[in-house]
Amino acid sequence: MPHIDVSRLHLPAGPRADLALAGVVLVLAGVAEGQRLGSNWDAPAAVVGSWFLAVAVCATLPLRRRHPVTAGWFTVIGTGAYYLLSTVDGPLIVIPIAALYALAAQGRIQASVAMVAVMVIGVGAGALVGTGDVNGTAVFMLTGWLIAVVALAAMRHGRVAYAEEEARLRTTQERLRIARELHDVIGHNMSMIHVQASSALHRLHKDPGQAQEALSAIKQASKEGLQELRATLGVLRQVDEDAPTAPSPGLSRIDELVSSAARAGLDVRIENNGTDSPLPAAVDLAAYRIVQESLTNAAKHSGAKRVVVQIRHENRELTLTVQDDGQGVPAHAVHGGGSGIAGMAERARALGGTLRAKPGSTGGFVVRARLPFSDHHEPMGGASDDQDPARG
Repeated sequence: MPHIDVSRLHLPAGPRADLALAGVVLVLAGVAEGQRLGSNWDAPAAVVGSWFLAVAVCATLPLRRRHPVTAGWFTVIGTGAYYLLSTVDGPLIVIPIAALYALAAQGRIQASVAMVAVMVIGVGAGALVGTGDVNGTAVFMLTGWLIAVVALAAMRHGRVAYAEEEARLRTTQERLRIARELHDVIGHNMSMIHVQASSALHRLHKDPGQAQEALSAIKQASKEGLQELRATLGVLRQVDEDAPTAPSPGLSRIDELVSSAARAGLDVRIENNGTDSPLPAAVDLAAYRIVQESLTNAAKHSGAKRVVVQIRHENRELTLTVQDDGQGVPAHAVHGGGSGIAGMAERARALGGTLRAKPGSTGGFVVRARLPFSDHHEPMGGASDDQDPARG
């Protein structure tokens, strides 16, 4: 006996499903009308008219994808006229119900409710006239069925809309995350390159030796920037591409930031306090990026010479303080609309923490960040940030 693979059997979908449903209903309606004729093949005008209406209504269903409202109203009115002409309680009512469900599933609730009202009023009028085919119980049951169809379709529309909105939100969050990573990587290295290039141009004729050192620093900074950029763009790689081999940035690589800042003329001192237990990956990355952006701002905007980075690691919280001895923020940085401070604040807020960035009480600029985490290394959400928009 041949084996039938049930997993390969699929019900028709899309336009083919409409054609299949219309074809089945038309065949059943034809069988019912054939029984009505019996052996008398001299069909009266009413029978010919009901046949024509059945064919027209069934042929309209596949058109609902291009003209949903028009097709829906035609199936409702055509089916009503069919039942006025025919004495057979055929299955044609399935067609307007299918069109009604599809219409409500698209979110066209007003048109669906209007169609339900017309169908109920029409059937109710038939019951009041006393045709004998419809009574009050049938009207009540039909009303309940139609309301249930619209309600189910509306629920489906809501679920689909929610899923689409959730997908858009995830896409937006991923885009913002990638943009933030690119800003941190490119912004830091380009700022260091800019500082070194300015120094090289200034010293080119007066002190060629120092200019050569600055150019060497530019070469090294651009190399590191390219490496980090490739690692960051790894999140956009195709499925069949190899994953980046470079380790993810974290506080274990903070010496690289210190070396890069030193090439830009910054004297950076790191002060570690607290435990040495491993940090959650998200907290480790956020801390690295906050220190990186703070050093970039110190070199780019404030003209600082010394920077102190304080890192305090406790059981459930990491605290960062980055303070420089710069001369404040220039006007173009105040009104430039940069995204550095905003990006740092977003990172802290995503972990349930806070970030404050403002001028220090004794001069310079201070960035303080609090990054909490749970014992199970799960990010916590829902905190606000208090930031000074003067820096970017």
